[in-house]
Amino acid sequence: MSDRRILSLWFPHLSAERMLRRAPELTDQPFAVAAEARGLLLAIGLNRAAVEAGLHPGMPLGDARAICPSLITRPFEANAEESFRTALLRWAGQFSPWVAADDAAQGSGALILDLTGAAHLWGGEAGLVETVQNAAARLGLSVRIGLADTRGAAWALARYGSAGPVTARSGDDIDQEAHATRVRAHKRRHWERGGAAPLALADPAALAPRIAPPGQTRRVIGPLPVTALRLPEEAAATLIRLGLRRIDDLAGLPRGAVGRRFGTEVLRRLDQALGSAPEPISPVAEAPLLSVRLTLPEPVGLRSDIEAALTRLSTALAERLAKQNLGARRLRLVLSRVDHQDEVLEVGLARPSRDPHRLPELFAVKLDGVDAGFGIDRIRLTANAVEPLGAQQHVGHLAALAEGEARRSPGGGEAFADLLNRLGARLGLDALTRPLPADSHLPEKSAIVASAAFAEAAPHWPQPPAPRPVRLFEPERIRAEDPARPPARFRWRRQIHATAEATGPERIAPEWWLDDPAWRTGPRDYWRIETEEGRRLWLYETPTPPTWYVHGEMD
Repeated sequence: MSDRRILSLWFPHLSAERMLRRAPELTDQPFAVAAEARGLLLAIGLNRAAVEAGLHPGMPLGDARAICPSLITRPFEANAEESFRTALLRWAGQFSPWVAADDAAQGSGALILDLTGAAHLWGGEAGLVETVQNAAARLGLSVRIGLADTRGAAWALARYGSAGPVTARSGDDIDQEAHATRVRAHKRRHWERGGAAPLALADPAALAPRIAPPGQTRRVIGPLPVTALRLPEEAAATLIRLGLRRIDDLAGLPRGAVGRRFGTEVLRRLDQALGSAPEPISPVAEAPLLSVRLTLPEPVGLRSDIEAALTRLSTALAERLAKQNLGARRLRLVLSRVDHQDEVLEVGLARPSRDPHRLPELFAVKLDGVDAGFGIDRIRLTANAVEPLGAQQHVGHLAALAEGEARRSPGGGEAFADLLNRLGARLGLDALTRPLPADSHLPEKSAIVASAAFAEAAPHWPQPPAPRPVRLFEPERIRAEDPARPPARFRWRRQIHATAEATGPERIAPEWWLDDPAWRTGPRDYWRIETEEGRRLWLYETPTPPTWYVHGEMD
């Protein structure tokens, strides 16, 4: 008999309860998290009040509102959800070092823990389970717990254990009724026929943990429905249709006949649940610790002392980054004062770097606003965002010449990256942008604005067939005083302008593969004109009806 003990934690209302942590006043009201799927808005996450109102995960949001008009909804937040699940993995690490994320539907979450040799640290398995329940309750999460010898059995107990054994409700003593008997029998609920158990029940006992004693896995999970074996939906439906609704029904059949009729996947899942086939748990690898700390023997308050400490920390952090072949893209400096208050400074880098001489310079501007208070006794430097960065080789004359050429190019080379770093430390990297050419012949779509720190400069810009205006604005309608093309006199911005010189026309047609509302009037004939006052404008005419507009101003 194996001495492995596996704990399965299932959080059926994870998405909803995560959001309710920020709005506890809505806990007792029906609440749902909505996400778009298959062209519909679906209620993917529900709290217990919504389930008790008759809703179930995955139903269209319109149907959910029809059943429960008082339903409160919030949109699904993918990034926040992923961050919370990652934090939940770290939280579970306090109970066992062998923790992994288990398969779970969108809106719910699950963890799997290998408790082999760890339960005695918590006063036995019962004490550990109680501790997990209390810790989850403090987080505001509902958890269903299954503990067994195998991963498959623990998974089944966490999701189906509270439903109890499946018994015949047909009015006779056999599970597989004849057609006439089944017609006369009252209709059974889907989970009593071998389907999935309800997500959450109004009875508080639904969240009670289910623990299979060591060596008793077969006896405990035998009465559970076959869907507790994590079978494909089609295979589970076939088994239920043939009357094999419980795990005991399937386990008692000849293996050869089961494999030929239902496939090897059914046998594999059955063996994994009963412990006949191995099912390892692969824990999530811990992220490398890219943080260094310096504890000072005496509090300091001078800028020179902080800069000296920052230089030492930058050297230590650069060594850690070099071992991982990484470069920092965002740094955080935490200055802890003796009054237990922290001064937090963050800077971003235009390019990944681990140069210990450049990293301290990024904080030079922000150190002026640091309030040291009664002194700083601890300093921490962390690389929050990193990117792969290969080993750097010492350069010679040829590499120095190439760097000089790069400085004269649009990209700017390393010196330009240093300039972006210094400007970004003062203004923020989001405020630094650069234009890039776009694949479109329409004037307003020929360029895009991208972040200068995260986008490389274009090596060359495609030349348009005719000069383009320096300043482009939304088309402004003008009133022509005569039928000439272009008009000899026209009114624009409450002023009369006279055309002194004109060049054109240049016809630009809309992109037929895109429906742009601004170009639904058809092709445009553009003219470059110069007025008698010396202004050089960019005019165009639409064919139906003939109308003139000013679209920009030349240099």
